[in-house]
Amino acid sequence: MRRWRQLVIDTWGALAYKPAFQEAAGGGPVRLPGAVGASWVPEGERRRLAAYTLLAAYDTNQAAALLGADGDDRREYGDACLVVDQTLSHLLGETQQVVVDGAESDEAAREREKLLRDWARSEHLWMRMQHAERNAVLLGDTVYLLAWSRSKGRPVLKPIDPGFYFPVLPDGALDADEYPQRVHLTWEVPDDAAAGRRGTLRRVTYELGSIGESGAAVRTYPWSSRPSALTCYLTDAEWDLDRIGQGDDIDALSLSHARFRTNADGEILQRLDLGMDFIPLVHLPNTVNGADHYGQSSLLSVAQLLDDLAAADTDSQRASATTGSPIIGLSGAGLPVDRRTGRPLPVQVEPGMVWPLGDGGQLSTVDTSPQLAELRAYVEVLRERLSVVTRLPGSVLGTVSPSEVPSGYALQLSYGPLDAMVRSMRLAREAKYPLLLKMVQRLYQLGGVLPPGDNPRATISFGAYLPTDLSAALDLVARGVQARVLSLETGVRLLVDAGFPIEDAALEVERIRADTASSAVAEQDTESEAEDGEAA
Repeated sequence: MRRWRQLVIDTWGALAYKPAFQEAAGGGPVRLPGAVGASWVPEGERRRLAAYTLLAAYDTNQAAALLGADGDDRREYGDACLVVDQTLSHLLGETQQVVVDGAESDEAAREREKLLRDWARSEHLWMRMQHAERNAVLLGDTVYLLAWSRSKGRPVLKPIDPGFYFPVLPDGALDADEYPQRVHLTWEVPDDAAAGRRGTLRRVTYELGSIGESGAAVRTYPWSSRPSALTCYLTDAEWDLDRIGQGDDIDALSLSHARFRTNADGEILQRLDLGMDFIPLVHLPNTVNGADHYGQSSLLSVAQLLDDLAAADTDSQRASATTGSPIIGLSGAGLPVDRRTGRPLPVQVEPGMVWPLGDGGQLSTVDTSPQLAELRAYVEVLRERLSVVTRLPGSVLGTVSPSEVPSGYALQLSYGPLDAMVRSMRLAREAKYPLLLKMVQRLYQLGGVLPPGDNPRATISFGAYLPTDLSAALDLVARGVQARVLSLETGVRLLVDAGFPIEDAALEVERIRADTASSAVAEQDTESEAEDGEAA
């Protein structure tokens, strides 16, 4: 009954078997890096921060360090990092591109698409996405933060470590996608004795609230014709760590002990009105996780398997040492003796060494090669199980060569679980990247770059992630467009998804139509010349 009461089923329950996780999440004597057990961390968030730390340890081949002295000689060969990198690669696909609805046929939408693509290049969006999405795959979440830069004249984007993200979720919220009205970005700054700096806690707060002190004021924002009574307030404050009490929660820290920072314009960041009715922050979970606000790491389901694989690799390494340098027993041999003590000196096995044996002498060795072969076979079994549980086929993890697959159809079938996983992960992002680009457009409107009015829907299209028969895809599109069961725009989109190097689908459609029109004119001219020749 006691164990039943201690059972906690949540997103991070798969790590409950780790003593370090249990002690850190419960506020025990173990203190994991990153202020997991700090007094200001809400009790409900300690499990999440402890899970982040353990997952990061797996990624950097340091999970054995959490075993104490028992993990000093544990081997870790990067299996966790391989799973994360391969999952990330297939999630993002070969290419990523900003797409605006209607850009193939509408000039205004095409101009908006060009603006957003220029912004993506200027902000190095694809590089930042690699960093942010890797956090999502590894830890289960990632966070994007937007702000308007007056010096650059555009919105700036910054990925945020999810360990800094502390949303104040509504009580009793049943919808995991329900947007919080208040969000804290919080982290500790360690003390620096050389610089004479004390340890501090930094908290950046975005909060939606009523406009003005009376709460009766309204404002019309450029993206909507309807007046709004909401605005977003920014507070950036820091506290000395030694002034934070044991019971001080992150959401209830006393502002009387805080020091407020200022922005580039010298404004004090204490409930600064940002002039927008949304929080410029997008939280992106790795998976569709039901009613839970947070996503699930791609490593959670295989944490124990990674431990077993590391243990098997360690045992295999130990067995290979005894196989390469076997244990030898000698009897009846004249061994060298220390003249001072009269004791036999240690004997080293070297190539070409000869031991003279007397009558009845014997040499025997301990052969551990069968055990080594069994251990290597066990490692391969674990790797096959890792492939099954992570839904990454052996050809993706490098355990199976594509040349060993009996046919292309069999190889395609092996990608079935991977295809289902990637589709589910992209579904979790289906609403998040349009939200991010909507915020970018609204910030451009606040900066006076875009005119007031509704903004078209924009999203990020991920490219193909599976091997594609390009000739078959091209033939399918050509026949579909020719039979008028596919529009030219849809056909070009299919070619982009198949992996053809088409950077701008709308521009490609224009080129095809222009070439078609030129060919038609040239054909008409040829027919006219032929008719004139016959008449002559």
